[in-house]
Amino acid sequence: MNLMPLRMPALSLVRALLAAAALACVTFSAPSMADQPLPPAAVASTAPATSSEALPTAVAGSEAATANTEAPLDEALLSHDMSPWGMFQNADVIVRGVMIGLALASVLTWTIWLSKGVELLTAKRRLQAELRSLKQARSLSEAQRTHQGGLSQLLIEDAQHELQLSAQARGNDGIKERVSFRLERLVAASGRQMSKGTGVLATIGSTAPFVGLFGTVWGIMNSFIGIAKSQTTNLAVVAPGIAEALLATALGLVAAIPAVVIYNVFARSITGYKAQVADASAQVLLLVSRDLDLPGNERVAPAKNPPHMVKVG
Repeated sequence: MNLMPLRMPALSLVRALLAAAALACVTFSAPSMADQPLPPAAVASTAPATSSEALPTAVAGSEAATANTEAPLDEALLSHDMSPWGMFQNADVIVRGVMIGLALASVLTWTIWLSKGVELLTAKRRLQAELRSLKQARSLSEAQRTHQGGLSQLLIEDAQHELQLSAQARGNDGIKERVSFRLERLVAASGRQMSKGTGVLATIGSTAPFVGLFGTVWGIMNSFIGIAKSQTTNLAVVAPGIAEALLATALGLVAAIPAVVIYNVFARSITGYKAQVADASAQVLLLVSRDLDLPGNERVAPAKNPPHMVKVG
């Protein structure tokens, strides 16, 4: 009974020693809080505030740099004159020469149209009046008195000249053939005379599109060279050169289309004029034949040579 009070303090002491030993082991074996890595949330919370503020600043700087690089291109495009005259002034030397040549060809086309149109219209009206007068004449001398000037006078004079040269000829058939030949030559010469200048229209109509295409190819080639030098594919760099090149093609079509149309119109008009000249020539030949067949103008046909007889023996 006397030992119980002594056991209780002893047990309490042992328990205290065990608790102290366990606490010491835990203290020396556990790592310190300073050595343990921080969780991501903690790292994010402890990151300096300047890093979060630096990202928008960098993005803003890159956008500003891009805007600064695009701004000169836009300003260059806006400052470039895209009117036809402005594109002509800013074009390459060769492209500019092509444009000048096509413009001169177009001016030449309309000049020929004006001059040749007036000439054809005047000649056809005059020839119609002369043809009516030739139909009313009864003899070649009467037709010569009524026609003073014009193509009909040339036809009449040429026929009379052949009659004078054939005054000693016998037979009228040969005279008519020679007069007809002379009149046909005059008809052909009048057609060639009226066709002068129309060959230029044919040349312009057939070559102007290809000349304009040459200027376009040259201008586009220069545009690609500009792309290679600037090392950018921005449309503002190549748009002016391409527009200038396409302007050369447009001028080629402007010069070629009217030239072809005017040439076809003149070809039909000249064909009609030659038909009128042929009618006048037929009327003059009719008067010559009438004069030759009148009494007193008969010419004795050449006698046929008798067959040559060869005696044998």
